[in-house]
Amino acid sequence: MYFNPSEVGMAPPPFQHTVFNALVVPRPIGWITTMSAEGVVNLAPFSFFNAISAAPPCVIYCPSYFKPGVDKPEDSLVNVEATGEFVYNMCTHDLREKMVLTTKKSPRSFDEFANVGLEAAACEQVKPPRVNDSPIALECKYVQSVQLPAPADGNPATAVIGQVVGIHIADDVITDDGLVDMKKLRPLARLGYYDFAVIEPDQIFSMQAPGDNRFATGGKA
Repeated sequence: MYFNPSEVGMAPPPFQHTVFNALVVPRPIGWITTMSAEGVVNLAPFSFFNAISAAPPCVIYCPSYFKPGVDKPEDSLVNVEATGEFVYNMCTHDLREKMVLTTKKSPRSFDEFANVGLEAAACEQVKPPRVNDSPIALECKYVQSVQLPAPADGNPATAVIGQVVGIHIADDVITDDGLVDMKKLRPLARLGYYDFAVIEPDQIFSMQAPGDNRFATGGKA
């Protein structure tokens, strides 16, 4: 089938729910730590997250759109625009249940770390803490917000871009030959609806790229 989402929306028959979230998969989960200007820490996961550049290293996450006058903007948007800092924490299969608990909408004074039993660890370059149990954490400086085209209901959506200024990698996921051991990470990925996926060791394989191998090294494909 074919449809134009601007004309019929994201759930035309026979779909019962918005379909777009299930079309670009799997996606890394952006488990983002921010801190308000008053020093209140927020931890929230975002299903629209990814790396967008290797040099300089940059990532992007998209806080949910909101209804002005009804909803308040996500703390993860308000905080980063106020303070200019955030942290990406990798969500692994072992952390999946605690990650899901941090999806809950809560007052700005709510402590997600304490509520779900996570330990916060200090960062080196930014004030927001990282998730201590996460094997990978990226300290980021805010670059800019990008206002996305408003959907049919007119509610705004924003993409946040940050530059990575500090990297934490757990020692036990570094191999003797100087690689990140993907088989030990078991990162969690977001699919559509309520579905997730985990990258298991027996699902990982390698392919040699032709030419100068820029794809494998993170350069231009």
